[in-house]
Amino acid sequence: MEEYARDPCPWRIVDDCGGAFAMGTIGGAFFHSIKGYRNAPSGQYRRLIGSMLAVKERSRIVGGNFAVWGGMFSAIDCSLVYIRKKEDPWNSIASGAITGGILSVRNGAGAMLGSAIIGGVLLAMIEGMGIMFTRFTADQYNPANRLGEDPSQQPPSGGSPPFFGGGGQAQYQ
Repeated sequence: MEEYARDPCPWRIVDDCGGAFAMGTIGGAFFHSIKGYRNAPSGQYRRLIGSMLAVKERSRIVGGNFAVWGGMFSAIDCSLVYIRKKEDPWNSIASGAITGGILSVRNGAGAMLGSAIIGGVLLAMIEGMGIMFTRFTADQYNPANRLGEDPSQQPPSGGSPPFFGGGGQAQYQ
């Protein structure tokens, strides 16, 4: 059974690119609204206008940058799935490292190496947290594990089961 169902790779790239654009635009709007408010001249009206202008000018740029990162990450991830013939966390970790390196190629070899390390480490942390949460929540929904751990959850031993919580006349004597 698969962990999650995803679209095939050509559509996955488009889907991830659009999701990254939306996430970047929303996050950029939030960030630039605060930045525009703080950098505007004094007065509530001027600060509100400054906040809205900053959002209008910069949030789409942040969204575009996120879309480029998401699209490249997804394209590399799909390529690694095709080459390795399996889908596992190592593909995501390598995709993050390769994406970080490719996006900083214009800044030189040192920046490429640093960005690749940061991208790989960040994706390794994200994948590790996902695996950890999956393991913790898997035991939570397994009813077989609960009966073995807590003795109060075991059925009574011997005799017939009590009827409406009462054990019969022996309880009152």
